[in-house]
Amino acid sequence: MRGLACLLMFQTHCYDSWLSVEARGGALFHWSQLLGTLPAPLFLFLSGVSFALVTERLWEKGTARDTIARVTIWRGFEIYAAGVLFRVQEYVLGYPHSPWTDLLRVDVLNILGIGMMLMGVICWLATSEKLVVSRRVSMYGAIVLATVVAMVTPVLYTTHRLQFLPWPIESYIDGVHTFNAPQPWLFPIFPWIAFALAGLAVGLFLFTDFAKRDERITFGVLGAGGVLCCGAAIVLDLLPMRLYAVYDYWHTSPLFLLLRCGILLMIMFLAYVWCKWGLASNGLSPAIQLGKTSLLVYWVHIEFVYGRFSILPKRQCSVGKASVGLLVIFVAMLLLSIARTNWKRKKVVAIAAPGVPIANVGGAV
Repeated sequence: MRGLACLLMFQTHCYDSWLSVEARGGALFHWSQLLGTLPAPLFLFLSGVSFALVTERLWEKGTARDTIARVTIWRGFEIYAAGVLFRVQEYVLGYPHSPWTDLLRVDVLNILGIGMMLMGVICWLATSEKLVVSRRVSMYGAIVLATVVAMVTPVLYTTHRLQFLPWPIESYIDGVHTFNAPQPWLFPIFPWIAFALAGLAVGLFLFTDFAKRDERITFGVLGAGGVLCCGAAIVLDLLPMRLYAVYDYWHTSPLFLLLRCGILLMIMFLAYVWCKWGLASNGLSPAIQLGKTSLLVYWVHIEFVYGRFSILPKRQCSVGKASVGLLVIFVAMLLLSIARTNWKRKKVVAIAAPGVPIANVGGAV
């Protein structure tokens, strides 16, 4: 799923950066941008799933409550710091054309880090002597908090904006940045962090007794749940009743967030089917490979698509030329990903104690 997010991200960024004004009026660009709405929710959702996997292992080992909090919250801080460092890099490479305010822009990595720190706090509060209690409280707590985030987002964007805050702080609430109104292309806490919380709940669900009985039924249930979420979001949106004074379905509506969560669950089901019985089960899978190094390829490809070292002239290319550039970016990032995983494996093998089977070392990787 993370690799799929990378692939969708590549095509969105490449066509957005390189297509000319004329080419941007076609159907390809329209569908490219529509698919481009999926990577950010995918990355955030999967950060929650991954967080659940790590936390569950720590619970199973009997790791101390404070140690779990320290490990998980620190990892979130590292991701947040990486987001800040990424903005500094972009500013330096874009100098003197990039405004200094871009250093304070709220992007996906910032919210990934904040989301992980918040999930660390949730799991710390929920940790008890019984693993099943820790899991259940964390899972339900994540669902409740995600619902609250979704429900308060419309008012924080419109009728109850926190305009008394300095814009760099308010931007983390509603994505206002330096403008007079919230911007849909930024990633503030509301509502984006709800995707991470939903992922945490789903990840913890995978460890329940019900989920462990039969993984095929489990993922089937998740896929069916995704269909129900989408159906409920569509039906409820058709009702004449409105809870908010200002209703913006495509940007702040809790129903649109529910719809996207449903799509994520369906993608999770399809990813399971693809990995279980599809081509991904045989040989090299580009999506799986890219997913192993998603942060690296995200970081690097941006500079060769949007940055000073763009491999094609921005806003000047035909669909054909931009598509060739997309292919180049895909192959380059795949080779970079393979090189990274091979280097990491060799590094682990080099420091392994004599006599440790390579198979065991690979498992550690």
